[in-house]
Amino acid sequence: MNVPNALTLSRIPLMFVIVGLMYPAWPGAATLAFVLFIGAAVGDWLDGYIARKQGLVSNFGKLMDAMADKIMVIGIVIALVEKHEIPLALALITLCREFLVTAMRMVAASKGVVVAADRAGKSKTVTQLVALGFFLGAPMVSQDGGYLFHWDASAFVKLVLNVGVFIYVLGTALSVWSGYRYISRNASLVFGDERPRP
Repeated sequence: MNVPNALTLSRIPLMFVIVGLMYPAWPGAATLAFVLFIGAAVGDWLDGYIARKQGLVSNFGKLMDAMADKIMVIGIVIALVEKHEIPLALALITLCREFLVTAMRMVAASKGVVVAADRAGKSKTVTQLVALGFFLGAPMVSQDGGYLFHWDASAFVKLVLNVGVFIYVLGTALSVWSGYRYISRNASLVFGDERPRP
C-alpha cells in the first residue's frame, strides 16, 4: 500500500465522519465537517500529484480514485437530500450517472481495460465538490458563527445555499454530459469485443 493509494482510500471512511458531523447541533460539529471536507478535497488532488511525481500511477489508483470521489459525493448528497437542501431529482440524476459509468468501467475492467476519468469527468467532480463546499459552509456560518459571535447570518446563509444549488445544477449538467461522453466513446467496448477509442 503506497502513500497515494492510502490517501485515496482514506476518503471513504472520511465521508462517514463528515456525514455524521452534519447532524449534531453541538458547537464545532459543522466547522469540523467543513474542514474535513476541505481536507478530503485537497487529498483528492494530492494523491494524484504524489503518484505522478513518484511514478506510482497504477490501474488500481486510477479506478479507486474515481470510486472514492463517487462515494464521497454520493454520501454527502444523500445526507443533503435528507436535510432538504438538494432537490431529490438532481440527486437521482447524479446517482444514475455514477452507477451507469461505474457499470461501464466494470465491464471494461473485465476485458482488461482501465477507463480513467477524462477532463469532462474531472470538471464534473470539481464542480460538485465546490457545490458541496457551499452546502457544508452554510451551517458552519449559521451554527458555529452564531454561537461564537451571536450574529444573525440568515440572509447570508440563504445566499450561500442558493449559490450551492446553482453550482450543483451546473455540476449535474456536466455530470450528464460527461456520462454521455464516457458511454458513447466506449459503447463498442461495453456492447462488443472492441477496445475503446483513444
